[in-house]
Amino acid sequence: MAKMVGNVLIAQGGGPTAVINQSLVGAVLEARKFPEVGRVYGALHGVRGIVNENFVDLTQATTHNLERVACTPSSALLSTRDKPDAEYCERIFKTCIKYNVRFFFYVGGNDSADAVRIVNENAAAANYELRCIHIPKTIDNDLRVTDHCPGYGSAARFVSLAFAGANLDNRSLPGIYIAVVMGRNAGFLTAASALSRKYEDDGPHLVYVPERTFRKEQFLADVDQVYKRHGRCIVAVSEGIVGETGQPMITELLGEGERDAHGNVQLSGTGALGDLLADLVKAELKVSRVRADTFGYLQRSFVGIVSEVDQAEAREVGEKAAQFAIWNNVDGSVAIRRTGDYSVDYFLTPLETVARETKSMPDNFMNAAGNNVTEEFIRYARPLLGAMPEYERLMAPPLG
Repeated sequence: MAKMVGNVLIAQGGGPTAVINQSLVGAVLEARKFPEVGRVYGALHGVRGIVNENFVDLTQATTHNLERVACTPSSALLSTRDKPDAEYCERIFKTCIKYNVRFFFYVGGNDSADAVRIVNENAAAANYELRCIHIPKTIDNDLRVTDHCPGYGSAARFVSLAFAGANLDNRSLPGIYIAVVMGRNAGFLTAASALSRKYEDDGPHLVYVPERTFRKEQFLADVDQVYKRHGRCIVAVSEGIVGETGQPMITELLGEGERDAHGNVQLSGTGALGDLLADLVKAELKVSRVRADTFGYLQRSFVGIVSEVDQAEAREVGEKAAQFAIWNNVDGSVAIRRTGDYSVDYFLTPLETVARETKSMPDNFMNAAGNNVTEEFIRYARPLLGAMPEYERLMAPPLG
């Protein structure tokens, strides 16, 4: 079969990560090696840039510039929250025809995978040869099939080290500290708060994720028990924790609030959940020193706290995307398979296995009480964060 000859189109969608540009650059540099590729176009602002034909010519970007961009957090091609429907994807497909695009790469989450799937189906129906590859990314770590997602390791590293610092601070000036971490439906990132614990009494002492029902009475009992035991308590809470009604706790505590373009209750960008939980603790447990933080967007693209493991894997999923599409002439979503402790390889999974739906944390990653992580989670997540800084306690005997 003759090799396809044409152009590459690549875009980035959804929330940025600290390593998403590694995937971009990996795909671009790998694609530029193939003689079948004419131009490599980058669409600004994701799928919106495709339908508006707002492109840059990445064929002309220098390797030096691209390598520096690869080490820069956030989306170099800029992003969008547009969620394409069938009509929107038809416009994407028509743009591909206009620019003789034969290889389409989209870096994003499950909604991005769904857009790639629909465009791929449009091409097949029109008998237009177009290889479509979804390149995975998300700090939520909630894509199906893949062992873990590029972007998660670096965000988890930030969360882990932030809690390590909060733990040291809290030990100096004891009290109750509550921090809210991103994660609408999956608790992987919040669970990462536990990955820097070293001593038996290190925080976070309690971890709450969306996969387990959050009960206010049990939460207060948990905090009270830890506080009485250690004289302090650190709590990691996912922004997406749900109450017994199945609704996000932010709505139970605050009522209906702002919603995003997809109709979801706005969870990020506000410190309301942390403040409400802190007020609840103050009122019910009569503890005066209670503080709350919301990490918010800090987790996604923090410069200087990047996992070298995450960087390397994000680069390789981009490179593999180009190889699968141009070399192997196949469509799909790039996925990571864990092969050892710790090693991985990469494979292609059908687009429909990743599109739309997400995955949750396995039950064995949380304890029976639903307020802390297990050793199974620690073993799963710890290698993804790379080499971590150490901290130590003063060891000196008291006088007398």
